[in-house]
Amino acid sequence: MADISIVIGNKNTSSWSLRGWLALKATGVPFEEILVPLHRPETKAEILRHGGGPTVPILKHKGTVVWETLAICEFLAEAYPAARLWPEDAAARALARAVSAEMHAGFAALRANMSMDMRALKSGQGLAEGVESDIDRICAIWRQCRERYGKGGPYLFGSFSAADAMFAPMVSRFVTYAPRLDPVAAAYRDALWRWPAVQEWYEGAKRED
Repeated sequence: MADISIVIGNKNTSSWSLRGWLALKATGVPFEEILVPLHRPETKAEILRHGGGPTVPILKHKGTVVWETLAICEFLAEAYPAARLWPEDAAARALARAVSAEMHAGFAALRANMSMDMRALKSGQGLAEGVESDIDRICAIWRQCRERYGKGGPYLFGSFSAADAMFAPMVSRFVTYAPRLDPVAAAYRDALWRWPAVQEWYEGAKRED
């Protein structure tokens, strides 16, 4: 059994599970994946059995249990510094943490009307009140990060970081619902969607019942 495991929900719809799983995948360490099917009578009890909070993902590492995705990212960044989950430059790191926190707490209209559904194609749907404003803000964040710090690679801060893990479900939504994006945002969407770890998760989503 691996020293580290992650408890996740359904890959097709569990956006928070995707974030935590990608951050863990980026460390390169072997881990055990424990999937708890969501929206069933036994789901809450099964999640609580793992000793964290009432939601997924939950990270378990040599007796330490961590839940909430940002906390998982911070723990992994400390446990596996070689993975460089946060940018080395202090100003870039501060921006990465700020946009990750904004992602964690914001964009309620988009979440409500464009729920993550990786297997679906719903082009043009979900554009309810407030959604376009959320999309504009997300694209502005992506442009800011790419223009300031993205010259070293295709991701928000060049190489893959925890900020990319936090925004990965939005990339998935933008593939599913296909809203119009500016060229910088569209290029970032495509780059992160093609990342092998994201595609591995997507293939798992397609195999689910």
